[in-house]
Amino acid sequence: MSLLPHQLELLSPAKNIEIGREAILHGADAVYIGGPSFGARHNASNTVSEIAELVKFAHRYHARIFVTLNTILHDAELEPARKLIHEFYDAGVDALIVQDMGIMELDIPPIQLHASTQCDIRTPEKARFLAESGFSQVVLARELTLDKIRAVHQALPADTTLEFFVHGALCVAYSGQCFISHADTGRSANRGDCSQACRLPYTLTDNKGGVVAFDKHLLSMKDNDQSANMLALVEAGVRSFKIEGRYKEMGYVKNITAHYRLLLDEILEQRPDLARAASGRTEIFFQPDVDKTFHRGHTDYFVNGREDGDIGAFDSPKFVGVPLGTVTRIGPDWFEVETTESMANGDGLNYMHKREVVGLQANTVKALGEGRWQVFPNERIGELAGLKVGVGVNRNRDHSWEQALNRASAERRVGLWLKLTDAPQGLALTLTDEDGISVTEALELTLEPAQNVDKALAGLRDNLGKLGNTMFHANEVLIATSQPWFVPASAINGLRRSAVERLEQARIAAWQRPERKAETVPPVAYPETSLSYLANVYNDAARQFYTRHGVQLIEAAYEAHEEPGEVSLMITKHCLRFSYNLCPKQAKGVKGVQGQVRAEPMTLKTGNETYTLRFDCKPCEMHVVGAMKKHIFNAPPPSTVPVSPITFFKQRPGI
Repeated sequence: MSLLPHQLELLSPAKNIEIGREAILHGADAVYIGGPSFGARHNASNTVSEIAELVKFAHRYHARIFVTLNTILHDAELEPARKLIHEFYDAGVDALIVQDMGIMELDIPPIQLHASTQCDIRTPEKARFLAESGFSQVVLARELTLDKIRAVHQALPADTTLEFFVHGALCVAYSGQCFISHADTGRSANRGDCSQACRLPYTLTDNKGGVVAFDKHLLSMKDNDQSANMLALVEAGVRSFKIEGRYKEMGYVKNITAHYRLLLDEILEQRPDLARAASGRTEIFFQPDVDKTFHRGHTDYFVNGREDGDIGAFDSPKFVGVPLGTVTRIGPDWFEVETTESMANGDGLNYMHKREVVGLQANTVKALGEGRWQVFPNERIGELAGLKVGVGVNRNRDHSWEQALNRASAERRVGLWLKLTDAPQGLALTLTDEDGISVTEALELTLEPAQNVDKALAGLRDNLGKLGNTMFHANEVLIATSQPWFVPASAINGLRRSAVERLEQARIAAWQRPERKAETVPPVAYPETSLSYLANVYNDAARQFYTRHGVQLIEAAYEAHEEPGEVSLMITKHCLRFSYNLCPKQAKGVKGVQGQVRAEPMTLKTGNETYTLRFDCKPCEMHVVGAMKKHIFNAPPPSTVPVSPITFFKQRPGI
């Protein structure tokens, strides 16, 4: 079924179905995963049969499975995509996350559709248009403030769910508005194959050639972390809380899912008017800690405005972990660290040397007392460049903590009421779960009165409540027979197992797949009448969609190779003028400075690549401007399906 307005959904990523299962056990109400093709994470694909297995597992908990089909599609890919959507529907998938509006024009089954963040949803007008065009859930741009999120929520129909990213890696550009990868390498971010130019080191110069920043990762953002804003996001109208990370490993997904499960459960305890979106309660067997799995530092980005200017991970795009301590002594094959933390063999450590992260593993560690630890690294001391007394050491792998994640680290159980009654041929066991789903299983048995009443009743309760290897937890065991009976343990255990198996099947049968939302008739008008390459229109079906919604002028997507000159390759809310206190707005009201700082273009350089930075101060945006390389521009527009080249003849060929 669709998400109801009072339900809060924790939405976790899965690179594969094993991670998807663990996400659900650790508290996810829904999981999003990539299929065999057309997903925006090129190297995170799964077969339809694998996804079907995950669907069955999820539906036992009434959790939902969303599949990403969120790349822009070449005309030659529309039919393969259509067929794939039918396969997803037959596999039981609950919804598709899509970017390409051409999908709306295809003959597809009535599967629910969600508008990807790649659709660049920043305004109430665009969000409402998508809601009225058949989308049940819209994924907002990560750059929105609480006030803007609230405005979008107020503009949406009640049957549309607002989804927002609360954790994970941040693309520096608005999603769907980054073309720098394709311009430089031919690898398109909008087609799931980003080259991650934003993680490279750059040198920034002003319009006079003065160096503002040298060899810094100026387009690399810290990781999104909305831990402190969850209640505010709920109050602003967000109902689906999304964790980024379809490339992330098992430990990351376990940790971050568990972290946000606990935060949402705290809110649910305070707000009885709200409810979980799926069934069951999760018990976590470790202490979640967002600092102990991959991150580049933490920021809540623009949710609370631009007050937090420290959003960049300029020193390194790598995971350096958290500060551990300081080097105090160095020996022939060891060094000492002064720290308030405990250490363990196998810890991952690192330190900075000449703008580079130097990593090492602590093969063995020895506690020396008074906060001092002796570390024997996996490399020779002489080969660890820059290691000296006074160097700060970080830990990016806490071996002891990770051991807990390598074991069974959570379980999820659905509440159950068990009632044993008399039946014409013996006994009947009725199981009713927290969703009101009920089954009754009968046991043919010649009943004999119990000689030791207390012992018999205690035995029945104990045996009926043995649900340890199932997905259920006994909230109550009620013995409602006409009198205490003696029942062999083997018989009552068999009855319980049969009833539990029937209930699991009944839960799956009771699951109602969300229905696709009907499009408003007649079609609503798109908020604009013309579209540039920024709209990512890559096929005729998408053109038909926008034409049907009143758009009169439609340019082709950047990947169509119709933009030979300089264009905005990246549009971002991140502003390097602001980061280096060169923003005209920062100078406003400052004596001796006001009026002297202008938003003049700057230059960004990495290796052989040079870009112009232009600043649009009214919306507070930075544009990274450049041109597509000639050999890429002259190549055929990308497609995963072979496209026959068109041959032109000077005259009509003979027939």
